[in-house]
Amino acid sequence: MQAKSLVSASILSATLLMASSPVVAEEDGFVQAAKTHAKEAQADWFETYAEEIQQLQQKEGYLGPELPIPQAQKVQEGVYTVVGSFIWGTRQNYGLNNNLTAVIFEDGVFVYNAGPNPAVAYSFHQQIKRLTDKPVKWLAVENNQGHAYLGSSYWWDVGVKNLYSQQQANENWHRDFAEDKARYAAARGKAITQPARDVTEHFTTFEQKKVIEVGGGETVELHNFGGGHTPSMTGAFVPSRNLLFTGDLGFNERLPGLLHGSNVLEWMASFERMVETVPSDVTVIPGHGTPTDIETLKARTYDYFADLVEKVQTVIDRGGDVHEAEKVDQSAYADRVVFEQLAKPNARSVYHTLKAQSGR
Repeated sequence: MQAKSLVSASILSATLLMASSPVVAEEDGFVQAAKTHAKEAQADWFETYAEEIQQLQQKEGYLGPELPIPQAQKVQEGVYTVVGSFIWGTRQNYGLNNNLTAVIFEDGVFVYNAGPNPAVAYSFHQQIKRLTDKPVKWLAVENNQGHAYLGSSYWWDVGVKNLYSQQQANENWHRDFAEDKARYAAARGKAITQPARDVTEHFTTFEQKKVIEVGGGETVELHNFGGGHTPSMTGAFVPSRNLLFTGDLGFNERLPGLLHGSNVLEWMASFERMVETVPSDVTVIPGHGTPTDIETLKARTYDYFADLVEKVQTVIDRGGDVHEAEKVDQSAYADRVVFEQLAKPNARSVYHTLKAQSGR
């Protein structure tokens, strides 16, 4: 660990990323720079030094400063959540636009979502260490999106060997890893994304349900509640804490988005299955937004979609086209974060889904 601190304090803190310097965030990491210099100078020691740094980085998971991500808020005893930005992942928020949660159990810590890159994963880990001296032993990711998965190699490198994902999500992430990593690096910063590696081979996968024993007679139930936002969704329920992790099936405060590949009808059906699985008084940590209760979450997610489906179906029934569907009244939701960016695309998505279902 001494080597890590020495390197971080000298070269890497200046080279990888500093929060006050957005220009630096766009540069490649030290390893790539050193290798380039080695090639140009034909100096073997540069190449050797770069390889040593790369080996150290893999051992430590991440080399660089702790990022000023939001502080974890206490949800209940032993449960702490970092609430990500309500907007998109950007360089300014380090790609962190979803929630990262730690649950402290008798035998160790369970983490839900790996983070959008190793730098954020490391920074969240430092917060966990200030909350407890128990090790992180279990990690589950909600779906096959970068904000959930890209930090996984950090956790593996620092010794978390119990990694969990729904099978289809893991296969999809492995298939698309290189493309998704490049896309996230371009949008959120190369320096903090470059160390990420594909560690899907180390994940324990499941189809519909997986129960994890976490000590003290407590368990974490992993559920594939179904698709809609993405093809599958790993939710988690902790019976002893009456605690639900919805993943991206649940949005609070901000408007949910029907992105490429989303299906509003599948999303609503998955949400219904989720609600049927857990008690009505469950404490909810959504995929996006602050912790809440199931009634509020339903109003912010499911009820919004139900209203939009009804309005767009009316347009279709009278022979209207997609442009008319885009103009349906969504003003009741105009106070939601990212409303301007998502309202019309959501209406378009609903229109195409309903048309496809009817075969018209």
